[in-house]
Amino acid sequence: MKVDTVNIYLVTTGKLHPVVVELVTDEGITGIGEAAIAYGLGGTAAAGMIKDLGERMILGRDPSRIEALWSEMYDHSFWAKGGGAIVFAGISAIEQALWDIKGKALGVPVYELLGGKTRDAVRVYANGWYGAAQTPAQLAQAAERPLRDGYDALKCYPLATPDANGLRHVSSRSVDRDFANGAFEKIKALRSAVGPKVEIMLDLSGGLTTAETIRLCRRFEELDIAWIEEPADPFDVGALTKISGHVNIPVAVGERIYTRHGFRKIFEPHAADIVQPDVGNTGGIMEVKKIAAMAEAYNMRVAPHNCGSSLSTAASLQISACIANFMTLEIYPYFAERPGYQQLLENPPEARIKDGFLDVPGEPGLGATLAMERAQPFLWARCTT
Repeated sequence: MKVDTVNIYLVTTGKLHPVVVELVTDEGITGIGEAAIAYGLGGTAAAGMIKDLGERMILGRDPSRIEALWSEMYDHSFWAKGGGAIVFAGISAIEQALWDIKGKALGVPVYELLGGKTRDAVRVYANGWYGAAQTPAQLAQAAERPLRDGYDALKCYPLATPDANGLRHVSSRSVDRDFANGAFEKIKALRSAVGPKVEIMLDLSGGLTTAETIRLCRRFEELDIAWIEEPADPFDVGALTKISGHVNIPVAVGERIYTRHGFRKIFEPHAADIVQPDVGNTGGIMEVKKIAAMAEAYNMRVAPHNCGSSLSTAASLQISACIANFMTLEIYPYFAERPGYQQLLENPPEARIKDGFLDVPGEPGLGATLAMERAQPFLWARCTT
């Protein structure tokens, strides 16, 4: 079996711009994967990265040799060593598609090829649930919907403010005293509204200086917070270590850390308690498996980051099913309601969420089927042998 076509889709409508690759083999088996650069900037760059990798290293190759192809992309793209989001998002998308092909060829889900299930259903938490809510009262009221829908864990961004592009994070590393007080009051109101049994996760997106982050997080301690995410820039391991040593809330980090080599810098000084590799930008499914094994050796849990199309959820579900130290998986349950959103799958896994859990599918490969009629208008490039 050889890969004879690489199709790349780049969604350009709405605020979420998924980048999807489809690998087609000469035996008619196809595999799909997603580069997790759907938000922020970089989608076009990731699509270009996939195109370059596909043309130079994937076309004409045996798709079953996943480890060998990954190593070639890493060793011989040049920029992968020490590289960042774009190069590893490209590698991740292709790697997912290779696993999808292998699973379909063998007639088994991907998780069966990685040791089998450790659970039959994956716990999920809700993000992106509060829309334009800004005040404490608005945030508390917005929580009623996800709780009604069965979620018992919610994540939000106390320092971010909604704007026309979604959320605007802190600039210049600082906020004034009133803004910090307002951030605390929002989370205090949220805790009061949801009660003590619901988990609350806070994402600071590395917005403040180390000292101000510690001051604010010490205030959050009384609210029983499940984790503080990205309390510092993820490359600043010293700041992460200092914050985790001064704050009695678990620290989580990982959506902007790439490959096991990047996570090694987090593990060795115990700079975090929970790691959040993204299957769509850290290197792919097997790379998350390796990162999770390293995390287990350092007594850490894994909560995979997931912010893309439903294809990212499907890929994340495969790895979440088979790692022993899994904690919970991120879900944006209301993405589909946003103007211009494109559902690229015929069978989105989000539709199966019930009472805060997502069942693990039994279909071969990723268990995801590309909706060709909806995807075709977004075909960005096609490479053939």
